Amino acid sequence: MNANINLQFMTFKNKHTLIILGILTVSLSACINQKYTGPVANANHLYRDQTSTDTTTIAQLPWKNLFTDPILQSLIETGLAQNLDLKQAIERIKIADASLQQSRSALFPSLQGDLSVTDAKQSRAALNFPPGININLETQTYRAQLSTSWEADIWGKLSSAKRSAYASLLQSDAAKRAVQTQLIANIANTYYNLLALDKQLEITLQTIKSRRTNVETMKALKDAAKVTGAAVVQSEANLYAAEVSLPDLKKSIRENENALSVLLANAPSAVNRSSIDQQVPFKELSIGVSAQLLQNRPDVQAAEFAFRASFENTKVAKSYFYPALTLTASGGLSTLQLKDFFSQSVFYNLVGGLTQPIFARGQNKARLKTAQAQQQIAFYAFQQTLLMSGSEVSNALYAYQTAAEKQETRAKQIASLTKAVDFTQELLRYSSATNYTDVLTSEQSLLSAQLSGVGDQLQQLQAIVNLYRSLGGGWK
Repeated sequence: MNANINLQFMTFKNKHTLIILGILTVSLSACINQKYTGPVANANHLYRDQTSTDTTTIAQLPWKNLFTDPILQSLIETGLAQNLDLKQAIERIKIADASLQQSRSALFPSLQGDLSVTDAKQSRAALNFPPGININLETQTYRAQLSTSWEADIWGKLSSAKRSAYASLLQSDAAKRAVQTQLIANIANTYYNLLALDKQLEITLQTIKSRRTNVETMKALKDAAKVTGAAVVQSEANLYAAEVSLPDLKKSIRENENALSVLLANAPSAVNRSSIDQQVPFKELSIGVSAQLLQNRPDVQAAEFAFRASFENTKVAKSYFYPALTLTASGGLSTLQLKDFFSQSVFYNLVGGLTQPIFARGQNKARLKTAQAQQQIAFYAFQQTLLMSGSEVSNALYAYQTAAEKQETRAKQIASLTKAVDFTQELLRYSSATNYTDVLTSEQSLLSAQLSGVGDQLQQLQAIVNLYRSLGGGWK
């Protein structure tokens, strides 16, 4: 059961009482109206092994400056215009904006109009009139009125609710920008993955062509008694080992094309693209300082706005422990005769009500505990998002550095293995100092190195994409 103290003032003649109530409520309101301060978290030194204080960062670059491939640029533009996740994020902004408008309107008085006609008839038997008395038992009442109600925002409950809704709107906007940065990264990464698969397919097809030639060579050498039948069988098996990888490569290409089509909100279809050899990796990978993540990363901003909304919700929960002052008024015209509707039928009433919760079955305490716990959760989520963002930057930067280091060594490895294949094949033709096992080993090693070299290129390109996204680039 909910018990309340309810003081009502039918008129405003008692001015001294209202003044005392006003002073009392203003004094109490200072106890709960705390000014918002952002979550305290150390945003410095989030980048591992980062000692530079240069604030230049690629996060400030427009995405077209980073991705110069015209086909990729066109795909990203299509994704930004059509992607369904991004459209959903925009609709969530509209919902948050509507909630903000609703919370703002709560600060103003409500106004309702009412127009009614009432026909009522009493029971003569129920009235128990003496015999001979003739009274009209049926009446019609005509009524037109306007009524208004206004809750004084003494404790800042309505203002806090409005600020919470505004923070939620900003959070929705930041979440939309986070979806946009992730979308750009997903399109670019999928595109580069397709180019890498195309290159691996090309290398595999070239290898199959070369190994078919080897099979014919082994058969000729067997006929010339240079090698045994085992060498022929081994060369055929080596050919089949390359051919069997084709279906998986084609399957991966199809799946990546379909995935990219979904990102573009298109039906699954082939995707126009260039080649991985045409890609020029961006070189000037400045990352700035980690404190800039607070301004650049949309998900960090969204987490901070979520904390702000929960802070205001805690203030709202506290306000339920204090009295609520509500003013209501109504007035209009009311008469029993329609001909007298506009003469001597005016009525009005004014009511001021002060309601103090006394016993609310623990609802107010539970509401406050819930709000405080949600505020703490939002703080932890903000801290975690900040730490994760620093980790993502460090991982992407290190992935780029290691890919660049591998490429130089990989080129030397491929050059050496190419020579090894040529040398062993020549020795097999003109000398008995080698056998086909040496040729087989060198060919398999060369194919593996060539495919890994494509993987190194892909790692470098995708590291740039992931670094750009993790720094908060792509939404400005």
